[in-house]
Amino acid sequence: MEREILDCRTCPRLVEWRERVAHEKVRRFRGEDYWGRPLPSFGGAGASLVIVGLAPAAHGGNRTGRMFTGDRSGDWLYEALHRFGFATQPRSVSRDDGLRLEDCRITAAVRCAPPANKPLPAELDACRSYLARELALLERKRVVVALGQIAFRSFLRAWREAGGELPERKLDFAHGAEWRLPGGVWLVASYHPSQQNTQTGRLTRRMFHAVFRRARQLLDRGQADST
Repeated sequence: MEREILDCRTCPRLVEWRERVAHEKVRRFRGEDYWGRPLPSFGGAGASLVIVGLAPAAHGGNRTGRMFTGDRSGDWLYEALHRFGFATQPRSVSRDDGLRLEDCRITAAVRCAPPANKPLPAELDACRSYLARELALLERKRVVVALGQIAFRSFLRAWREAGGELPERKLDFAHGAEWRLPGGVWLVASYHPSQQNTQTGRLTRRMFHAVFRRARQLLDRGQADST
């Protein structure tokens, strides 16, 4: 499936944008070779924690080739993951920086960088099959953290497409909200750590850390219940 993702050219707008950005670059990264392709997921297939983001940033993941790497959103995410034992380092700057995820996997609703960080509905639909297939393959998943409302909705649709069940009541996105899905997987919602949220104070580090503290508690509690 990762080979399919790397070769994907399904969405013409995304293909044109990711490749144009990789060719034109920005001044501060002028000397770097951009990835300029769809991004594979990051982390092991046996992970208990699955994080679903929105899409790569034009000069973040689209440059480095790793999810949430090389941009401010990634700085927030990896700092939180390291704090709660899910990453070996607090920063992710390149694919070869030595960082490893611990019992964690990072994926996304869309695998290519979209213009203005806003994928179109048709692009979300086209990419969701990868997320659904991935969810079906991740047999040890026990907690899913969805970063942002779009990723949250994409996860719910992909979960159903992968054969998962949802509670009868409607699941409304809210930061810090959590649900136990049929089958025992926990879903936790969080605001996305984009600068639009972090610089305005809509999302604080304390709020963001609380999400991953809760993910750790749910995983640790599940381990205790199984012993």
